[in-house]
Amino acid sequence: MKSIALFTAALGLLLCVNANAQQVSFKTEFIGNSGYWFLPNGDKPREKIGDSKGSSIVYQGAVNMPLSTKMNENNRPTAWGVGISGAYASLNNENFNDGMVSEIMNLQVGIYHLRPLSEKWSMRASVGMGVFTPSTNFSRIRFKNALGSAGIVFIRHLKPNLAVGGGLAVNSSLGYPMVFPAVYVNWKHQGKFNVNAELIDGLDVSASYKFNHFLKLSWAFEMNGQMALLEKEGKDVIFSHQYIVTGLRPEIKLGKTGLTMSAMVGFNLYRPASYSDRTLKGMFASNNDYYFAASPYASVGLKWDFKP
Repeated sequence: MKSIALFTAALGLLLCVNANAQQVSFKTEFIGNSGYWFLPNGDKPREKIGDSKGSSIVYQGAVNMPLSTKMNENNRPTAWGVGISGAYASLNNENFNDGMVSEIMNLQVGIYHLRPLSEKWSMRASVGMGVFTPSTNFSRIRFKNALGSAGIVFIRHLKPNLAVGGGLAVNSSLGYPMVFPAVYVNWKHQGKFNVNAELIDGLDVSASYKFNHFLKLSWAFEMNGQMALLEKEGKDVIFSHQYIVTGLRPEIKLGKTGLTMSAMVGFNLYRPASYSDRTLKGMFASNNDYYFAASPYASVGLKWDFKP
């Protein structure tokens, strides 16, 4: 599953924005306790790491602020804006012997640009900077905890409800600029029964039933994560923490305020958490496939959309 960590990091460089409205969001996630395992290469069985186990609480927030927006005749925007996001993960680890990371703080800011190129094509680009640390102590932030990023994706609007795209993302997660592939997918089926798949900033797939304008119930599948850039045993390393979750997700619109409240109850299917050397070889090493097993999962969130 090392490829998931690499792919998610590349996707996370592209700021997911709603070009027509300013958006503020906040979410708290609870990941239940489970054992810690190692997955060897080949056909070897997985190995339990002693009696090590852990749970996690994650707090995430984001603000997208359009600076200018102009719609064309196809109702597609030319827009400039700023995106700010932050995440804090508290990892409640038990019975670990080798200094497992206990907290992660990610703070990011970036500038984005959206532009239609033709009737069927558009582009989105971004450039940004972030800090990814194993501590909330700002006095301990160093240059090695910072990461620069940029990306560009060209999007093909195949149908009114389907858009796909591809491009490149650049970041300095290995200590020098590296180019990764970036993918964009946005598909929706509208009606009483809705299906939505987004591969933009992480993965969100859902099938939902819309009871009325204010209430929707979904079965959702999500992938998200955080990382910390740090030094361990004299070497620069990356600690990555990802999780794949699924469950029921009700969403309630609170009148005409633009506020939407959501919750999710289900299961964490797979939660990789491990160190890797901050090198290209380290990203693909076979000795960092450590993960927490399946466990209960719950989240609550609030999102506010309003016209700029």
